[in-house]
Amino acid sequence: MQPLWSILRVALVAVIVVAVAEVSKRSPRLGAVLLSLPLISLLAFTFGWMQHRDLPAISKMARETLILVPLSLPFFMPLAMADHFGWGFWPAFAAGVLLATATIVGWLLLGT
Repeated sequence: MQPLWSILRVALVAVIVVAVAEVSKRSPRLGAVLLSLPLISLLAFTFGWMQHRDLPAISKMARETLILVPLSLPFFMPLAMADHFGWGFWPAFAAGVLLATATIVGWLLLGT
C-alpha cells in the first residue's frame, strides 16, 4: 500500500503544478492567485497527519514555514523586474534562486 500511496501523492502534486501552468497561460493573474495559495502546504500537512499522526512535528513544520515563506520571497524579485532590466527568463530565474538561497542559507547559519 505504501508505494501506491506515494505514487498517488506525487501524481496529485504533478496535476496541481500542470494545472497552475495551464491556467497561467490563459490568465497570469489567476495563475498567480493559485500559486499564492498554500496548496502544497495543505497537502503536505494533510498527508503528514494521515501518515504519522504527529501533531508536534506538524506544528514545528508550520512554524518553520512561517519563517521560510518570507525568506523565499526574494526569488520573485528578479522575475518581476526582468522586463525592466532587459533580462531573459533563465538569468532572472537564476538570480531569483540565488537570492532566495542566500536569504535561506543566511537564516540557517545565523538564525537557528
